Amino acid sequence: MKANVLNSALKYTAARIEQVLNRLLPDANMHPVRLHQAMRYATLGAGKRVRPFLVYGAGTMLGADNALLDAPAAAVELIHAYSLVHDDLPAMDDDDLRRGRPTCHRAFDEATAILVGDALQTLAFEALATAPGLDAETRLAMLTTLAQASGSQGMVGGQALDLAAIGQSIELDTLEQMHRLKTGALINASVQLGALTAHADATTQVQLTRYACAIGLAFQVRDDILDVIADSLTIGKTQGKDAIDDKPTYVSLLGLDAALAFSTELRDEAIAALDGLPKPELLQQLAHYIVAREA
Repeated sequence: MKANVLNSALKYTAARIEQVLNRLLPDANMHPVRLHQAMRYATLGAGKRVRPFLVYGAGTMLGADNALLDAPAAAVELIHAYSLVHDDLPAMDDDDLRRGRPTCHRAFDEATAILVGDALQTLAFEALATAPGLDAETRLAMLTTLAQASGSQGMVGGQALDLAAIGQSIELDTLEQMHRLKTGALINASVQLGALTAHADATTQVQLTRYACAIGLAFQVRDDILDVIADSLTIGKTQGKDAIDDKPTYVSLLGLDAALAFSTELRDEAIAALDGLPKPELLQQLAHYIVAREA
């Protein structure tokens, strides 16, 4: 029953954010046509939409209306989509598959893919800056939260550390720091955007940060596990790419069994962080989903 409730909520979120993103993105026939087609290709029609789900989940748990959560949910997904487009480029991870289809630079070209990432990033901040129904103080806090999570002390910094670690022997705490920035920072921003929409108090924001840090790291550990145990068709990207690229992962440092155990510990830590919050069930179920997902 719990799995069915979560699946229904994930489907609802995915459908809702698809509509919001479709409205925000330029029409495919608008000049410059190739760029706008590529932006829509990179953003629409695929993906787990975990980050928007976290915005909606945290926000509605604390009493915010979905209509107010649409813009922050779209903003965080636009940042995520831009990061994937750039992450897949030859100068970065050089991937051919993303979400079960050719990566943006393969479907279009490298120059267009770079511009797609640039445009999606700016559109994310425009969506927040022009979001209806948000007061100026909340809007500013959201812009700051998303900017910090996306920059050199967040996602981009984590990607820089990731590139520097290729072919290197690193310690476990270095790997953790890298992924808390590369993956975890935007996941934490997602729950914080939901909390800001609901005008959550400081104590609640701290609890949600603990939750987000745990599931953010768990998400990456599970990705590392899937890179070893899943096939390309299931995960929608090239299986075994981390080993091919000689990238340090939780599996390579801990071994498969220990990585699985670590993901379970992180799940339990995330669930415990929500104690005392109103109606935390969906976010708790998401923690279970993250460590059990097959793609």
